[in-house]
Amino acid sequence: MHPRFSEALASLPATLQAAVQPVIAAPDFAGFLTPEQVAQLQQQSGLDEHHLALALLPLAAACALEAVSHFSVGAIAHGKSGHWYFGANMEFRGVALQQTVHAEQSAITHAWVRGEQGLQSITVNYTPCGHCRQFMNELNSGLELSIRLPERAQSKLADYLPNAFGPRDLAVTTFLLDACNHGYLLNGEALDQAAIAAANRSHAPYSHAHSGVALLTKGGRQFSGSYAENAAFNPSLPPLQAALIALNLSGESIDDLQQAVLAESSDAIISQWADFSATLHALGCDNIARVALQKP
Repeated sequence: MHPRFSEALASLPATLQAAVQPVIAAPDFAGFLTPEQVAQLQQQSGLDEHHLALALLPLAAACALEAVSHFSVGAIAHGKSGHWYFGANMEFRGVALQQTVHAEQSAITHAWVRGEQGLQSITVNYTPCGHCRQFMNELNSGLELSIRLPERAQSKLADYLPNAFGPRDLAVTTFLLDACNHGYLLNGEALDQAAIAAANRSHAPYSHAHSGVALLTKGGRQFSGSYAENAAFNPSLPPLQAALIALNLSGESIDDLQQAVLAESSDAIISQWADFSATLHALGCDNIARVALQKP
């Protein structure tokens, strides 16, 4: 079991501890639960779905990287497939606060990088901030997404974001988590191709500046992430952060980054390169590269 879970596990009710310990202690546990595991945990703990998710939030929050705030937030995104995806806030020492990741963004992006194509709800241990509410409005579930909080009635995103402005106001027809492939050619080395494949899945209906990132750890593991643009622009999530979310929730350390590749178009109206390179330099990874996206 990853050491970060020890304290959080000890805080859970005894029956839930006994049920969840074998799951999170499995060598291949990567921060998400299958539908079968969710059903088994419900049966063994005696908790319904809502209360089980709330009870598991300390485990999600244990994945937080809170070098600046020293404040951990956990979230669980409930996929329409029945999978539950952990998420936690991520902050990076020596990096501007604009590069941080909120827990809700983490859980949603975690679901996205694992191929989930729709969310039913999200459970979080603190009220979503305005930034996250706007980020969630980009999803294909829209304002119907259910928000679950401790000691509060379940509500919809529409209740937390009245008079919302989002992609539907701009005639966007493809939303975050919708399956897509922008058709860029997979060229170069394996890591280059992984970054290009991530760019093919990116959501950038406003700038059309598709981009993706692939990371390689010292242990040889590879993680990728796609750019997630937002109608309000500022809540957009860079592809590097998406890849770091996947890396972190899989139990890897950002200190073990060995190589990183950014794939983007050379003539795009915006570029991820400056923030990509500056953030990775602060994280101690200088083996970075950029590859140009090409259409057939």
